[in-house]
Amino acid sequence: MTDLTVETRRIDPVPSLIPFADPAHPLLFLRRGDGIAGIGEALRLEFHGPTRLADAAAAWRDVAASARVDDEVRIGGSGLVACGAFTFDDDSTRASVLIVPRVVIGRRDGVGWVTRVNGADDAVVASPLGAEYRLPLHPGALPPDAYREAVRTAVGRILSGSLEKAPALEKVVLARDLVGHVPEGADLRRVLLELALGYPDTWTFAVDGHLGSSPETLVRVRDGDVTARVLAGSHARGADAEADAAAALELATSSKDLDEHRFAVESVLRALRPHGPGITSTELPFTLKLPNLWHLASDVHGRLSDGSGALDLVAALHPTAAVAGTPTRTALEVIRELEPFDRGRYSGPVGWVDQAGDGKWAISLRSAEVDADGTLTAYAGAGVVAESDPDRELAETKLKFRPIVEAFG
Repeated sequence: MTDLTVETRRIDPVPSLIPFADPAHPLLFLRRGDGIAGIGEALRLEFHGPTRLADAAAAWRDVAASARVDDEVRIGGSGLVACGAFTFDDDSTRASVLIVPRVVIGRRDGVGWVTRVNGADDAVVASPLGAEYRLPLHPGALPPDAYREAVRTAVGRILSGSLEKAPALEKVVLARDLVGHVPEGADLRRVLLELALGYPDTWTFAVDGHLGSSPETLVRVRDGDVTARVLAGSHARGADAEADAAAALELATSSKDLDEHRFAVESVLRALRPHGPGITSTELPFTLKLPNLWHLASDVHGRLSDGSGALDLVAALHPTAAVAGTPTRTALEVIRELEPFDRGRYSGPVGWVDQAGDGKWAISLRSAEVDADGTLTAYAGAGVVAESDPDRELAETKLKFRPIVEAFG
């Protein structure tokens, strides 16, 4: 592996990062306009199988240790960074990746910078967006009626109290898919701009053809401080102010959604506390308002005591109960049985890591995969517990598809 030489210099902050990304192969991670956009690949690392996250953490430590970095900015996202997207399932056929861009353009808190790797001389120029396009998305391998049946089966499994040779299932997250085809030469930055403008409080991302706009922070690490935001339980927004307030109240008092949320928070705390015994969560969940729905949310925060980096914590956390279920192993078996597709990198970790091991990682939600031949597959899921109703869970997935469906269509 070639040692990397990295130089970061301060520039005037750019108005928008998205126009600087590659139209066909964008690298992006931003929220409220702040973040990073990458151009090209100076280094690409691929990982597969059950140890992919631990392997990535170890490989990145080696890359970071051998890199020569001259960073005059010294802010989160400057210096040596890699963008990453990892698969949900151990057995996925799709690659998990860490990509060090040749050039990174960043902005945060009014500070702008450009990072060049191995003397990259790519022009840092905002290019006009390509022609507009619209494409419909259609049911994929798990159409609505089949999804309802999968939910019924999962509820029956939960109520039965046990799986053969496995602990009793309490919650499982079941996803379904929509498919379409992106026109040749389509500028994917148009989709990213729609997502970033429509959902500014989410993490808008693009890594290796995987793109979306996720509301859920898996983990953030900076100088030993760790934070996360857990989302589980949701409700459609109301048609007017009164109905919207009623929807938020219904969510906040729903035993089904509160149970689903509790499972998710407990799984995050179990994963993080070995790395910092004082890590805690907010005492009660709060309702988080997004443009298309309400979420139950809890914030997790604390101080690391063992020197773990962001990728170490990603490896410990994934998959959380918010995207798999409880208990994890049992839920994964049910997902493999009832979902007739490979999720790929949907509901896996996506984000960036720097030389110090700090970084920001989201869970890939409200996302889609665009393959080299233009095939597009979008995913959305819902948490199934004992009280779940198939029609309601189907409706929840429709709400969660909305950001991607509207951005592409």
